[in-house]
Amino acid sequence: MTSAEKALRIITAANPSPFTGPGTNTFLLGHERIAVIDPGPDLAAHRQAILSAAGPGRISHIFVTHAHLDHSGGARALAQATGAPILGFGPAEAGRSAVMERLAREGAIDGGEGLDRDFAPDIALDDGAVVETDEWRLTALHTPGHFAGHLAFRQDETIFCGDVVMGWSSTIISPPDGDLADYFRSLARLDSAGARLLLPAHGAAVRDPSGRLAELAAHRRERTVQILAALRDGPATAETLARRIYQIPPAMIPAAMRNVLAHLIALSELGAVSTPGPIASDSVFSGH
Repeated sequence: MTSAEKALRIITAANPSPFTGPGTNTFLLGHERIAVIDPGPDLAAHRQAILSAAGPGRISHIFVTHAHLDHSGGARALAQATGAPILGFGPAEAGRSAVMERLAREGAIDGGEGLDRDFAPDIALDDGAVVETDEWRLTALHTPGHFAGHLAFRQDETIFCGDVVMGWSSTIISPPDGDLADYFRSLARLDSAGARLLLPAHGAAVRDPSGRLAELAAHRRERTVQILAALRDGPATAETLARRIYQIPPAMIPAAMRNVLAHLIALSELGAVSTPGPIASDSVFSGH
């Protein structure tokens, strides 16, 4: 058992869904000076569970992996209840790649699902920033892909990986907050970190990090192949491609469409597909 596991408690919020699995995992690290990692949604019952598990006056830091409401929504109320500062990458839209900044300015790709637009940390953490007490030491790792300003936090051989890695499903990549090229880079970075344990914000611990990271990368490469193959039948929108490729309930198609759009944007940057005019959510793409 790693040192992080020895000093760790996990409280899962009551917000289950196809995207969150059983719910958002909130991690409490330490005993007397407790780091809360991902305070979760703004649910009074969840906040009370965190406070009860920590005990009076023991929460010293509140870390947020990224500004989606199921992770950051409860941060400010918990900070007010404890006096602890909120630490994260930056405001909700910080960290976007140049490509996504451009697409966001053009305003034609929608996005922003679940975005906590009011989020702003009390302390901004750059990549590689270290925060430590006499009980724990966390190193911030900028890991965009699912979300531009996404941070993972390393404690010894354990990485709290937020939504970059989940055990039962791949994460959604929804532009302009999500970026497929960044996602591949983040998977490679986590693999090179050599951690023995990944603790996702949704679902169970990942005890074979390299194996799971390889699976996720292979899944995205396979999806790219499927999209290019589908485009050989003729030009199509992201939604049309999602309906052709994914075998999922109709209610999940909008999320699948966002994933496909992320692939199409990355392929467009590589020159493998094109669309007339600026990229939009309903753009018609052609393969080359």
